[in-house]
Amino acid sequence: MQTFVKKSLVLAALAAIAPLSFAQASTSSVQLYGIVDVAFRHTNNEGPAADQSKSQMIGGGMSQSRWGINVTEDLGGGMKALVNLENRFTADDGTAVNPYFQQSWVALQSNSFGRITLGRQYNVLFDVVTSTYASFPYSPYMEAYKPEIGMSLGARASNMIKYTAEFGALRGSVQYSFDENNTVSTAGTSVSAGGAVKTAGGYLRYATGPFAAGGGYQRTTLPGGTKLDAWTLGGSYKSGPIYLNAGYGENKRKDAYVLGLAGVVDSGLLAAYWSGSSNGGFVPGAAANPAAPATMANLLNHADKRQMYKLGFGYQITPQMNAGLHYYHARQSGSASGAFNGKANFLVGVVDYAFSKRTDAYAGVDHTRVSGGAGMALDANGARSRTGFTVGLRHRF
Repeated sequence: MQTFVKKSLVLAALAAIAPLSFAQASTSSVQLYGIVDVAFRHTNNEGPAADQSKSQMIGGGMSQSRWGINVTEDLGGGMKALVNLENRFTADDGTAVNPYFQQSWVALQSNSFGRITLGRQYNVLFDVVTSTYASFPYSPYMEAYKPEIGMSLGARASNMIKYTAEFGALRGSVQYSFDENNTVSTAGTSVSAGGAVKTAGGYLRYATGPFAAGGGYQRTTLPGGTKLDAWTLGGSYKSGPIYLNAGYGENKRKDAYVLGLAGVVDSGLLAAYWSGSSNGGFVPGAAANPAAPATMANLLNHADKRQMYKLGFGYQITPQMNAGLHYYHARQSGSASGAFNGKANFLVGVVDYAFSKRTDAYAGVDHTRVSGGAGMALDANGARSRTGFTVGLRHRF
């Protein structure tokens, strides 16, 4: 009986410590992180009429508010498993951004072969710009005013597989995302609810010392079959308190317009990429309105090419205070009538004060002016110029 009891105790002890032994061979960590950013913003020439002003609380002045979970598991032999889930929301009213998780991916990473990532994640255009020639050294861009992000074709893609590798100062990445047959027929007999798109592209960057330079390319196929080519090229220099950056981006529609529902959906998606007051806001054309008839005249009136040049300067005034000034110049073309062909100039300046490593306050002023065809405007009210003032508080955890 004593022998039986001893054996039972030994087995129970082994069963108890077995999970602990396995955990030692494979160590995991879970990190909760986030940003809460709320600001006051005042703009002129924004509202139902072009001469009205707008004052509002916004849930993201310098950064979009978010919370997320990072999971890292050490698999041994220099290999790791990674998981990221990230929700974006507007902190002024607590509304979640759709889709609920703006990032949701799982990855394998090795010291020898790089990283393979699967799921919803940033595209290569966004990656190379924000990592290589971001607009500000203390924040990749200003959330309330980000003309450059309108050139990144949505910044993220669902159903994506991405491979990234580094070799010393050189980093490269390639991506492919599946549309999963979530398409619109040319005859207009079906339409996707999610509007999934197919993408393929890559980027290459080189960084050494104070210099960084890179470029990226992405082909996007919209649900109706429309193909868009986008590429970007730029660089930056950071030495002591000084930060300089310059870049170029281009979006170009590569094929003929399609009629019916497919044409309306594709034109609406292109308009969603390019429009929005924080993305510069000037409209791409009449066919951007999904309610507009998908006639060839309306579709051809839609601009099909946009170019943007960006030039920025940053200076760290004190260990706690940073200042940045950025200028963007955009050109839009391809509208058959010329109504939506024109130019846009964007200027933004921001001063950021850090109370600590996690909490900062900021103040920014921005100005936008468009010129060209009769249809060139910042939004439906017909305004051609706008000035905005933003003051906010941000906390990172």
